[in-house]
Amino acid sequence: MMPMSTHLFRYFRPAFRRLVLSILVVAAVAGCHSKPAATPVSENAWAVVNAHEITAADVDKAWRRSEQSGQPLGEDELFAAKVALLDQLIAQELFLAKAASLKIDVPPADLDAAFAEARKSIPEEAFKQELARRNLTEADMREGLRREMLVQKLFEREVASKVAVADEEIAAFYDANKAQFNRTEEAYRVAQIVVTPVRENQIANRTGSDATTALESVQKYRMIMEKLKGGAQFGEVAADFSEDPQSAPRGGDLGFIPLSVVQKYPPRLRDAVLKAKPGAAQAIGDGTGFVIVLVLGTDPAGQKTLDTPGVKDAIRESLKSRREGLLRAAYVDSLRNGAAVENVIARRVVEAQGKVPAVARAASR
Repeated sequence: MMPMSTHLFRYFRPAFRRLVLSILVVAAVAGCHSKPAATPVSENAWAVVNAHEITAADVDKAWRRSEQSGQPLGEDELFAAKVALLDQLIAQELFLAKAASLKIDVPPADLDAAFAEARKSIPEEAFKQELARRNLTEADMREGLRREMLVQKLFEREVASKVAVADEEIAAFYDANKAQFNRTEEAYRVAQIVVTPVRENQIANRTGSDATTALESVQKYRMIMEKLKGGAQFGEVAADFSEDPQSAPRGGDLGFIPLSVVQKYPPRLRDAVLKAKPGAAQAIGDGTGFVIVLVLGTDPAGQKTLDTPGVKDAIRESLKSRREGLLRAAYVDSLRNGAAVENVIARRVVEAQGKVPAVARAASR
């Protein structure tokens, strides 16, 4: 049987050039909502954010940090993947600039600890071989991690720390939704990470990540599974990468689902919930993408009160997650609205009528 990645790679190749053009036309139009960059750009610029260039070399290094081993990509496929990554780099540049203005920093000791934790399960020789394969240095990987930590600290300060839920609000929510806490049957609290091969109308995850083709969805799924196997928290990975706009801001948490509802799921999804070991993620994939599910707990039948263990905490977390998601989206929009952003590579692709621009081809050699 042909491996899935090979099959999808061959199937989608004829349509990829049209996909590249459609992605970049959308990017060019979307860029009009930001203030245009006022300074001239260099030949190697892919984007300009508040007069700071994101160059082809920056995009290439970010790609080598994040790419997964597997089926080699053709020129069009690789270019489209880097264009999708560029939008994340633009957002990251806005976040890093804001962090700098607020004097947010990552102490060297914290970076050392996080770096050691991230690679603790990777043997030294395997780590060196992987760096060589990606043409990266340890310093490159540390810098990527430092940027991620800065962005996380920014949102902890500007979003998470400013959202609070009072006991009175918890009681009011319980009184207004008391029926929800009267279980007529056993229920399963389920979290999910969703990856689809199509462009989403709404992206609510923290990184802006969106697989737009079958090949990208396979690569993204592998990356997510590697993170989970490496010890990353399911909720954090879901918040960063899940493509479900409703559950991603809540760390993938779908809340409690009655047994009768679970039993009506498609067999593979049903079994992934009912037969799951506590805390073990189960992956389900087909031609429409992937769903990774995690059973967080079960709840027996009966009326729950605010004194029932876990009820008050669950309500608090639910209300807090909703507010954080709303505040985060508004905060990101406010940063974008006040920025001067130009997606240079989008304009160049439109000018080249959907072909990979010559400057992009030269940079990849």
